[in-house]
Parts: sequence; structure tokens; C-alpha cells
Amino acid sequence: MDWKRIIVAIDESPRSTRAVEYVGGMLGQRQDIFVCLLHIYPEPPPDWYRSGATLEDYRDARVGEAADLFARAKTILAGHGLAAAAVTERCLMAEGKTISAAILDMQVREHYGTIVVGKRGIPKAEEFLFGSISSALVHTGRDVAVWVVSG
Repeated sequence: MDWKRIIVAIDESPRSTRAVEYVGGMLGQRQDIFVCLLHIYPEPPPDWYRSGATLEDYRDARVGEAADLFARAKTILAGHGLAAAAVTERCLMAEGKTISAAILDMQVREHYGTIVVGKRGIPKAEEFLFGSISSALVHTGRDVAVWVVSG
């Protein structure tokens, strides 16, 4: 795996923005970096369909929300000198799996060597009960560097 092929998993949290800032600050001037901004969203809640909405409606709404996240992240990375051609974006639904498993599936399938995530900052008791994405990536990822950015 090539560490220079980097997934930056993003969501609407400030910690996610901090992770993008970190990547930009660390690697923005390099010309040999490839960054994929990745937004994974959960499957629709069971009551989603009760109003007559479709899976396509759900996906369209999530993709629309992700477009704003991607635009902000690209602006941050460009501000640090990362070339626009070095940044791609993906918005995927975690179909039948956890968000961390969906990230790792893409990492393996597309040969990324580094995953960057923001630390969610959940209480220890909640992390023990429900786990966290960053913890799952660190503990289950194989042949990959995982950068967990806090702050």
C-alpha cells in the first residue's frame, strides 16, 4: 500500500474539519500526494419510507449534503497548496455494515495506504458501549496507517 494515497473521511463535525486542516498543513505543498475525500452515510432509518420517500430520495439528500462538505474541504486543502487534480471525492452509503467497515472496504479495494479521521470526542463509557469509528479503524485496519486527529 502506498501511504501517499490518502482517504480523509469527513462529516459535518468540527473534528472532521480539523482533520482536513491537518492533512493540508502536513502535506499541502507535496506534489506526490493523492487525497480522496470520503463521506460515508448510514442506511436510511426504518421510518424513512413511511412518507412515500424512496431510497433514491435518501441518496440524493445525502449526496447534496456531502457536496457542501467536499467544497469546504477542497477549499481548505487548496489553501494549503494541494493541487485540485490531487483531490477526489466519494460519497457512499454504508450498506449493511458499519461506517468504519465501509471505510476499510474502500481502503482495501482501492489500495489506499493512509486513512485520516477526526476523533469524535465521545465519553469513555459511550465508546466502550458503542465503539468509535477511529477506534475501529485503528484496531481492525490491516496494512494501513491510520491518523486520528483530535482537537
